[in-house]
Amino acid sequence: MLVQRMRVYLKVRRVQKEIVVAVCDEELLGKKFQEGELRLHVKEDFYGGKLVSIKEGIDAIKESTIANIVGKNIIQKLIEEGLIIEEAVIKIAGIPHVQIIKMI
Repeated sequence: MLVQRMRVYLKVRRVQKEIVVAVCDEELLGKKFQEGELRLHVKEDFYGGKLVSIKEGIDAIKESTIANIVGKNIIQKLIEEGLIIEEAVIKIAGIPHVQIIKMI
């Protein structure tokens, strides 16, 4: 399946002047990952918003001031589009995770 056809969960919150976006690959919602001291819980209440296309997820990330992103499909697409660099991505139990904070 092509990355463009895959879906992601997207949740957008507005906190004062911030636009906080959480995006995760569809199959990761609700799962927990651990590697040594690092833990990642893709909580439904944080990431589980609308199920949307990767393009819609990327559009929301572009509008955000803070973004939390989990999953190889969404992160690979962000790298391909030049929105993040691969060196900014950490992996926990093989699952890519990145945070974006825009300083304005």
